[in-house]
Amino acid sequence: MAIPDPFTAFRIHQDDQGHHSGLESIGLDQLNPGEVVVRAEWSSVNYKDALAGTGKGRILRRFPLVGGIDVAGTVVASTDPAWREGDAVLATGCGLSETRDGGYSHYVRLESSAVIARPPALSAREAMILGTAGFTAALALLRMVDNRLTPAHGPLAVTGATGGVGSLAVDIFSRAGFEVHAISGKADQVAYLRGLGAREVLPRDALATTRPMESARFGGGLDNAGGPMLASLLAQTLPYGSVVSAGLAASPALDMTVMPFIIRGVSLLGVSSSSAPRTLREQVWDMLGGAWKPHHLETICTREIGLDGLPTVFDGMLAGGSLGRTVVRID
Repeated sequence: MAIPDPFTAFRIHQDDQGHHSGLESIGLDQLNPGEVVVRAEWSSVNYKDALAGTGKGRILRRFPLVGGIDVAGTVVASTDPAWREGDAVLATGCGLSETRDGGYSHYVRLESSAVIARPPALSAREAMILGTAGFTAALALLRMVDNRLTPAHGPLAVTGATGGVGSLAVDIFSRAGFEVHAISGKADQVAYLRGLGAREVLPRDALATTRPMESARFGGGLDNAGGPMLASLLAQTLPYGSVVSAGLAASPALDMTVMPFIIRGVSLLGVSSSSAPRTLREQVWDMLGGAWKPHHLETICTREIGLDGLPTVFDGMLAGGSLGRTVVRID
């Protein structure tokens, strides 16, 4: 397939003019080397994308780069025989919009190791409603299940429940048979969270306690906040429960004692969605295209934009105004 030259991409610069970003016409030779060229169809907006696109976070390690940590599309050229023209694929993390050109572009050139076959049960749009956020939520559940957590341990708490990772976690965890208690400071979104499968919707002060140990009420959970909320969740986790730390929206610090670990046997687990090994990424995406595919993807997708809508969405997300997921139509 002939690749048009030039094509449009959302590119981020840091130079003598300072930080600036926007739509540009570029050619394939301006993208990082890679074995696989993909015609992008959909991408998504993550908090990390907003930080990178606005320059309010030190995300990019080299400049200029095309933004976007997620992409789904179709292979148009490959020097690796593992991938052929017409293959439906996706990529998340793996250095996109950090050390390599990302998914906010009509064409994306990827290292073969970053490319994942899109599960047949997921459209390209559905794959990007999930994107890094859904991958993170499912990876968190896999970590807990691998640590012997079962629904019998008790309800799973999800902090930051109205965000992308949180919304998808509520849906995925309940889909997998767990009772979910959503923690959110947005009182006007109770119906939204219940609609995704949350059995209970609790205010943030449910995790405002500061004592080393509290009455145990959660089998575990997924924390997107860090700081005092994570410490409080650990202090309220039942014996041999598991808590996954996946974010630091409130704070990167964790001030607590070891008492939940040595008295109740609680586990604190980590996930790194951007650097997960290929075999693990394939396993998670197989689950997302199968038993863990969320029931409410269209509800969670609260906004669809084109590449030209990225700056407005970035500003709103950093101001705390995001709900669910925003997908990016690349046409």
